[in-house]
This record gives sequence, C-alpha cells and structure tokens, in this order.
Amino acid sequence: MSAAEQGTPRPLVKRLHPAGRPRLSEQAGLREVMAQFTTGVTVITAGGEQAHGMTANSFTSVSLEPPMVLCCVARAARMHTAILAAQSYGVSVLGADQRELAKYFADWRRPAGPAQFDTVDWQPGRQTGAPLLTGALAWVECRLAEVYEGGDHSIFLGHVVATRRSDESRSLAFYNGGYHHIDGRIRASA
Repeated sequence: MSAAEQGTPRPLVKRLHPAGRPRLSEQAGLREVMAQFTTGVTVITAGGEQAHGMTANSFTSVSLEPPMVLCCVARAARMHTAILAAQSYGVSVLGADQRELAKYFADWRRPAGPAQFDTVDWQPGRQTGAPLLTGALAWVECRLAEVYEGGDHSIFLGHVVATRRSDESRSLAFYNGGYHHIDGRIRASA
C-alpha cells in the first residue's frame, strides 16, 4: 500500500520540466493533491498590444454585490504582464466541445501576443476589448480592481463589468490531469 493510500503525507518532490519551459512550480505534491479537485476550465484573456490568453482553472466568484471575481496567475507567466498592461481581463468558460482550445491556450509554444488569436474564433469584449472565445458557455469581462500577492502567483480581483451566457449545458471540467465533460442536465441523487 502506498503512502497516499495509507493517508500518510507525501514529501514534496521536484519535477523535471521540458527544456526551455519556465519553471512555474516545484510543488509536485500539492499539484497531485489539487488534481483530485474537479474544476471548470476557462481561458483568461487580456486585450491590447500585449494581448494574451491562458487556460486557467483558478477562477472563482468572490462577491455578488458588488459583482467581483478573481483569477490567479503565476508571476512568471506572460498572462501576468498582459493583465497588468490592460488593467482588465476577460474570461471564457469553456464548453465540453472546447477541449482543443483549452489545450491550445495551455501550450506555451503557441505564438505570443495578438498572433495567438489568428486561428481562433473570438470577439472583442464590449467593455474591455479582451478576446472572448466563440462557443463558450459563458463570458465575463472585468476591470482590474486589486492585485494581491499570493506566493509565486498574483490574485487578480476583478470588478465584473459585463456578463453573457449561452444556452449550452455541457461543461468542460479538469480532474486528475485530464479533461472531462459534465452534462448540466444530469444532477447527482440526493
């Protein structure tokens, strides 16, 4: 029986990273534990000269009044600079059929800047100009309200300035290192 199966805490272990890829985290133990937490999948975007997109699951609502959300971005990520430059960001909540978009915006080898959106269907957000991905389940536009330090990440608190949703009900989820579909019409038994 492994240490994890026995409930014994595992020590943090360094992970090897592909050559040329920046190290964003060496906390493999925490990464493995957090993989057991199912999350939705979003693409966070910022418009302007430093336009950028990034697949993210560290996105959540904070407040309904006033309407606020947050996303967490590694300070080593290009997205960090893009949000600070734009002072706003958009969020596209991905649907079940958008797995390839999630993989594309998670690939650090894609083009930098506005060119990364050349092969993707999107529309500029009406309030922020942030690219919002066509076919998503929902879209949120935010003006940057506050930035908080959170270890090797920054917590970008956004004041929601616009929202929209589609009629689609099948969501893309991330669990245990892979993408899964959730059908919103099916509910768990009580």
